[in-house]
Amino acid sequence: MPEISRRAFGGLVGGGAVTAVAGTATAAEAASVERPFKARPGAVSRRPNILVILGDDLGWADLSSYGAPHIRTPHLDRLARQGVRFTDAYSGSATCSPTRFSLYTGRYPGRTPGGLAEPIGNRTQGLDPDHPTLASLLKKAGYATALIGKWHCGWLPDYSPTKSGWDEFFGNHGGVLEYFSKLGQLGDYDLYEGDATYKDLRYYTEVLTERAVEYVGRKHDRPWLLNLNFTTPHWPWLAEGDEETGAEIAAKIRAAKSQAEVVAALNHYDGGSVEKYAEMVESLDAAVGEVLAALRRAEQEENTVVVFASDNGGERYSYNWPLSGEKSVLLEGGIRVPTIVRWPARIDGHQVSHEPNFSPDWTATLLEFGGARPDPAYPLDGTSLAGYLLRGEELPERDLFWRVRANRALRRGDWKYYQDADKTDHLYNLAADSREQADLAPDKPELLAELRAAWEKTAATLLPYPG
Repeated sequence: MPEISRRAFGGLVGGGAVTAVAGTATAAEAASVERPFKARPGAVSRRPNILVILGDDLGWADLSSYGAPHIRTPHLDRLARQGVRFTDAYSGSATCSPTRFSLYTGRYPGRTPGGLAEPIGNRTQGLDPDHPTLASLLKKAGYATALIGKWHCGWLPDYSPTKSGWDEFFGNHGGVLEYFSKLGQLGDYDLYEGDATYKDLRYYTEVLTERAVEYVGRKHDRPWLLNLNFTTPHWPWLAEGDEETGAEIAAKIRAAKSQAEVVAALNHYDGGSVEKYAEMVESLDAAVGEVLAALRRAEQEENTVVVFASDNGGERYSYNWPLSGEKSVLLEGGIRVPTIVRWPARIDGHQVSHEPNFSPDWTATLLEFGGARPDPAYPLDGTSLAGYLLRGEELPERDLFWRVRANRALRRGDWKYYQDADKTDHLYNLAADSREQADLAPDKPELLAELRAAWEKTAATLLPYPG
């Protein structure tokens, strides 16, 4: 069999929905479903609504449109067919809250003290309410703003979406909760409407979907931003109908004598399976389908930008092939995420893009879409993709940078510099080796040194880790 390039592979994976669901399409037929991205410069529209949907710990290939052979995601596959599927999109970090910092602020997590937590785990850490956010900047430009679902950028009384630019908040403050009881990582109840607890013991994905459907179906008198952050498919491994297992986990949380015991119960190491995980991903897909249907019923589909992504790479039941690594590390499997963008008024469907991008880029892009300006006192680290997506401009050459306590990484074009937890440097050509198995560091010492120096130059501008 001839060697398949990364770009050709991306096209083949693009037909995964056809292959997995129908079971009859050939690889060549699947590849023909998508065409390389091309902008539609002549299109015009008013300022769009913005709907940003995050899955939680969803792996790069966990959607059938990204190659999963055992998970059916027809609604997200349809969204991809109606817009642009990105093969080389990344999260801003390798765990939940740092990525959310990067998306909300458009800056590296290490720019702010709260972003240094990987992830946030106590009430002393959070996003400074005085820091500009995607929501506060769009609000200043005339947008209504709401966040539904997982916030994970700090707890009350000091931190909350309503303190950081969102007009409305319905969801959980922490990084994880039991899907029925809503008991979270601090051991207490964690479902809020605004700053007040809200009692609802139904399956959490269902509750969030219901709220999002209501929001997009309203009669809005101005454009809106909705950050819809599902906890699915983050552990504990529970789907609808698993109330009994959820009750067992909730009992362990109530009996816990320390936060570590609470988190151990939520980690659910004695539960889950590939099949249960697939069920959770499919429930996420169904939830997204309900929200998109509500958008269509409200006749807002044409001029609403929908961005779907994950907050980081997948975990122990995710399907990440062919990538190596998972959540918490800066190998591709820890940070490369499925990313889909749809805006019918301005962007054609059935397209695939291989342009590398990461979470802070989408902050810059959405601000430009909404006619909002960044705060000059807090310069963005992301690059707007608006010129590329709307006007057909080439993206400027730039590095994608990541820093976590245990790893460092930088991508420049097809090259990736990576340092592992043992402080060993590696160099990979992602075009030829997306699995990061062929270490070219010994063969290209000058390039390795150049990329390492570029990483260190950026890292020197960030806050140091405490301790």
